[in-house]
Amino acid sequence: MNKLQLSLGTTGLAILLVLFGAIGYSSKAIFIKLAYRYGADSVSLVALRMAFSLPFFLLAAWYSNRKKSANDLQLTPRRWGHLIILGVMGYYVASLCDFWSLQYLTASLARLILFTYPTLVLLISAIFLGRKISWVEVGAVLLSYIGIALAFSQSLEISENDQFWRGVSLSFGSALAFAIYLIGSGEYLPKMGTLRYNSLTMSIACLAILIHHGIQYQWALFDFPAPVYWYCLGMAFAATVFPSFMVAEGIRRLGAGPASIISSIGPISTIMLAAVFLGETFGTWQWVGAVLVIGGVFLLSWWKRRQEGSEQ
Repeated sequence: MNKLQLSLGTTGLAILLVLFGAIGYSSKAIFIKLAYRYGADSVSLVALRMAFSLPFFLLAAWYSNRKKSANDLQLTPRRWGHLIILGVMGYYVASLCDFWSLQYLTASLARLILFTYPTLVLLISAIFLGRKISWVEVGAVLLSYIGIALAFSQSLEISENDQFWRGVSLSFGSALAFAIYLIGSGEYLPKMGTLRYNSLTMSIACLAILIHHGIQYQWALFDFPAPVYWYCLGMAFAATVFPSFMVAEGIRRLGAGPASIISSIGPISTIMLAAVFLGETFGTWQWVGAVLVIGGVFLLSWWKRRQEGSEQ
């Protein structure tokens, strides 16, 4: 009985870690939109977010390197090159596109588009890696994109904002970059472990955006109004550092399949946070679209978990 209680307690803790980690990640768009009100630019916001986050990821990288055993993956120059590409793609390119998209889209709609990345992983794997797609997976993809179409159909921004489709393209580009990062992670994550891999790729991305800012703005990061720094601190801790380790630990305890299903709360939490802190509204058909998108990702995650279970 004690073992059962312990198991249930461990599972419950893992669920809470993934749940609050997903909500933390989803709060990023809120911090960005609030900081934009004070005239901050996208590159500076990403740079400040990463500058505040970098010490923690470097510390985690140092710790994980100390704990690695002789059997762990040894990083050759070629593998370092791969890690640099993956870090730049996943948290530099994807982050910049995400931040830029929020100049033109509501936080709710941008998050909904970004959440299509699991379906992009599936499509890229099928087209370029020859992976076979089942009818269930086809249905999940169609469900997600019908949901996006419905969300677009009621978006007032289409008629009010000439830059709407630029925002859509940037948000979709962010999802595509992150999907490529996830596909590439498949080779290294199991061999390196979540902590070591995550801390190294995040550190690489942090350095990349700081170099970018130095080239474009000469690291002029100290002239913004005080609220910008508070929002960036919140973004660094509540929406970057803590969620990354919470979700990583949740994945370790639960597995990637269940964790991805729990993470489906992300877009809904963004919609709710945007309504509270930004005064954004979300129409009936947009809610229907959100449910379909999340349903498609949920179905995809469930099917993947079932397939992995049948192979064991």
